[in-house]
Amino acid sequence: MSTLTSTTTTTTTTSTAPPADAAGSTRPAGRAGRAGGVAALVAAATFLLGIALAVTTLADFTAGLDPADAVAFVTGHQTTLFVWYLVIFLLFGAALIPLVRALHGRLRERSPGLADSAAVCGYIWAGLMFATGMISNIGIQAVVDAGDHGADHAATVWAGLDAVTNGLGGGNELVGGLWILLVSVAAVRAAALPRALCITGILTATAGLVTVIPGLTDVGMGFGLGSVVWFVWVGSVLLRRPR
Repeated sequence: MSTLTSTTTTTTTTSTAPPADAAGSTRPAGRAGRAGGVAALVAAATFLLGIALAVTTLADFTAGLDPADAVAFVTGHQTTLFVWYLVIFLLFGAALIPLVRALHGRLRERSPGLADSAAVCGYIWAGLMFATGMISNIGIQAVVDAGDHGADHAATVWAGLDAVTNGLGGGNELVGGLWILLVSVAAVRAAALPRALCITGILTATAGLVTVIPGLTDVGMGFGLGSVVWFVWVGSVLLRRPR
């Protein structure tokens, strides 16, 4: 009788215990999704602030100046440029990491190949943003210091700095466009995000990809505005449905 009671108790305890694997897998995924949602909204905010400064205080600078005028502008707007680069490159790059992770976790079950490829592009984009931001902010002081050795020397330093930062990502949106495109296509296949959001992502990504074509770099503004919409929309989806 005692054996029967012990067996019954053991069976009941075993059957009512929560599935550890399910609980362990859902909660971290939910936290990652929420972190990704917050990161997406931060990314959108960095784009908005970047665009706002680009068309107001930094309008002359972003419109394109010859090296001598660029040196004069950099010298007179060091703090503003430092904050601008900090936000649009470094803060944005930091926000990309949890966002890439969250989207990868959402897509990998139903579209593993595209999800993995997208994640690689997303992390590369984050790395490029860190590199561009750090070089840009260090370069500001380098340009100012070069002015002590003559205007021509400072202009040469600026020209080299500008070429490097534009090549890393400041002058085209290839890697970012590719990431958003792969995420959007994977999400369509996996039915993991609203279809209208995926279409918005594909259109935005296309605008980013064409910036690699000479003469079409101005399309980058379309990529920036489209990215704001896409990031906000993705963020709201991840926060409402983290998994």
